[in-house]
Amino acid sequence: MRKLIVFIWLILLGSGVFALFWYNEWQYTLPTPVPKNYSDVAFGKQIMPDKNLSFKNNKPLFLHFFNPDCPCSRFNIKHFKSLVSQYEGKVNFVVVLLTDKYYTPEEVQKKFDLKVPVVVDPDMALQCGVYSTPQAAIIDKNHKLYYRGNYNQSRYCTNEKTEYAKIALMGLLQNNKHLVFNQFALTAYGCRLPNCTQ
Repeated sequence: MRKLIVFIWLILLGSGVFALFWYNEWQYTLPTPVPKNYSDVAFGKQIMPDKNLSFKNNKPLFLHFFNPDCPCSRFNIKHFKSLVSQYEGKVNFVVVLLTDKYYTPEEVQKKFDLKVPVVVDPDMALQCGVYSTPQAAIIDKNHKLYYRGNYNQSRYCTNEKTEYAKIALMGLLQNNKHLVFNQFALTAYGCRLPNCTQ
């Protein structure tokens, strides 16, 4: 009888662990709910970065919207860092920290080994139409929004054919004004911003 109870208990425990894992995987495959007060920001809209995001070198600006507590953001950080290493010198990269917990930019830089500026600027998310993390926004030299969307269709950014943020970055650097992206690039997936409500 004791072996049967232990066996049933192990089955229940294993089922619970599996259900929790499945739920976590499943919830991040769904689009992030659009907040009720959301106003879409069209590509080509003028974006006015504040002094923390002003560079005097006349290069495009790549904004990485990041939340250290978001699993999707943590999965994505390696891919973001690979973009920085490939395109530094051609593009200004900045991590925009979006979280309801207090982290200093220095803590985030150290924890994730980031060699780019980290700023706390929720207004940039509003200006760019970002309501989840991780998201990329690319602003051209004339301060116009060129791209806002996902990094990849794959949660772990491993699908080279759907490297949306990289494709957009290459398109901007090649002066391609006619890039077209599918719904997986432009529909937000990931964690909701702390100040967004359904």
